[in-house]
Amino acid sequence: MASRYWQTAMAAAGALLVGSGAALAQGNTLNISRVIDADRYDPPRSTARSAGDILFQIADTLLSLDYDLKTVKPLLAKSWKVSDDGKTYTFALRDDVKFCDGRAMDADDVVYSLKRWIDPELKSPVRGRAGKVKEIKATDKFTVHYELDEPFSELPFQLTQFFSSIVDKNTVEKLGADFGVKGFNGTGPYCWENWVPRQEFVMKRNPHYKWGPEFYQNRGPAHIERVVWKIIPENSTRLASVMTNQVQLTQYVPQIALDQAMKAPNLKVEKAQSYLWTYYIGFKVDRDFMSDIRVRQAINLGVDQVSLVKNVWFGHAVPAYTPVSPDTPDFNEKTLGATLKYDPERAKKLLDEAGWKMGADNFRYKDGKKLAPVFYAISGAPTNQMAEAVQGDLRKIGIDMQVNLFDATIAWGKLATQEFDSFAMSYPYVSVGDAYNLYFRSAAAPTPNRMNWKDPLTDELLAKGTAAVTAEERRKYYDQAQMRIQESVLWLPIVHEQLHLTATNRLDGVRAHGIYGCGVYKGLDYKFK
Repeated sequence: MASRYWQTAMAAAGALLVGSGAALAQGNTLNISRVIDADRYDPPRSTARSAGDILFQIADTLLSLDYDLKTVKPLLAKSWKVSDDGKTYTFALRDDVKFCDGRAMDADDVVYSLKRWIDPELKSPVRGRAGKVKEIKATDKFTVHYELDEPFSELPFQLTQFFSSIVDKNTVEKLGADFGVKGFNGTGPYCWENWVPRQEFVMKRNPHYKWGPEFYQNRGPAHIERVVWKIIPENSTRLASVMTNQVQLTQYVPQIALDQAMKAPNLKVEKAQSYLWTYYIGFKVDRDFMSDIRVRQAINLGVDQVSLVKNVWFGHAVPAYTPVSPDTPDFNEKTLGATLKYDPERAKKLLDEAGWKMGADNFRYKDGKKLAPVFYAISGAPTNQMAEAVQGDLRKIGIDMQVNLFDATIAWGKLATQEFDSFAMSYPYVSVGDAYNLYFRSAAAPTPNRMNWKDPLTDELLAKGTAAVTAEERRKYYDQAQMRIQESVLWLPIVHEQLHLTATNRLDGVRAHGIYGCGVYKGLDYKFK
């Protein structure tokens, strides 16, 4: 199958060369391909990876996250300290930062941006990731005082994410609702030049930039003068474009073609050191089928994640048995001892115990009702293939999963109906606290806690972990919360995905970052041979 896919891409590559030879990269312009666009590029108003791709390059955050996704480093803040009670963060800012228009950045800009992030009128979907803010103020031109009503140990991690980016107040007020649509003014290594929605985003080098994260060899300005992010939805065309140097970099070579890309003489593939992005199937625990933990356990035991990695992800993922990757900060390794791995015979026994008896059609029934849970998901690769494989595995133990795949334009509305028993999602995260507070608190129901898991003990443990002042105390409560979730079997974890950047050989300095699924991040070390 993989070789046939590669042959198709080779044919497409030939067509591109014949049809558009003049379009090959010229000068010091880097062309990057991706699959979809964002609806806007306004930091606190989007959670889309496609927004992050751009925002990490045209804006900066107070803090940065190293390649290991565990170590928080300075960026716009050259240093910071936390009060003994964990409620006050004091950030000492760099005094040499400039926006793309040349105006110097100071503490007022940081205060404005962070207050905008938490402004209720903006209705940011990530407002809660700022903690329970009491006050944010500038104590002098280059010092910011960030005070909370209660400790929030996740704050440094959240201040590395694109939605906390620092923006220019003048540009926001000038453009109003069109900020991030018709223009942008940030402090990133690149500046907004032009955006044609669903086609391309063009950015030019910020000549002032010299404050990049310390884990880059080049702190700025960027080596590349101009970057063009191109939208290429078709897999074979996207692969062909990098093979023919139409683009020089992409994160989106399909897994089916990665092995061949690794062998191609004109390409190189770089895997992220760490990447926190997990595919899972969630169970709505207040529905008849899923209210019985034995059914949830049987589903976990009945699905072969190892085969899914091989046949759906073509070996470029890791089987998942926990809601977050073992690489995640604050991960409790003891949860690995409570995992439910593929064991169809044990799954059958559990279903028998739960009263679901096998019928003549090889499906299970109880009180005349067929065990046929309704499954919802957003259509697309690899979800379609994953759903088909999971459905096949579950049929072997007598469960007739009813798969419903919806286009993204209507899927979110369908998921809001509560008319399903299980659902598929994938998600990025930065820490255990980030993931578990988002998905498993009672207050997060019905979305993103689509499981409708409302458990006072889970809420208590997560609240105590979030408010912990020391790392040891935080781990203590998060460890307990993770075990509580693991033993409650709220999800069927599928895979922990891997991130790869595929580049032409003429591009040097390529190293994949894993932050929020945005593999390029700042791209400061990229340069052409």
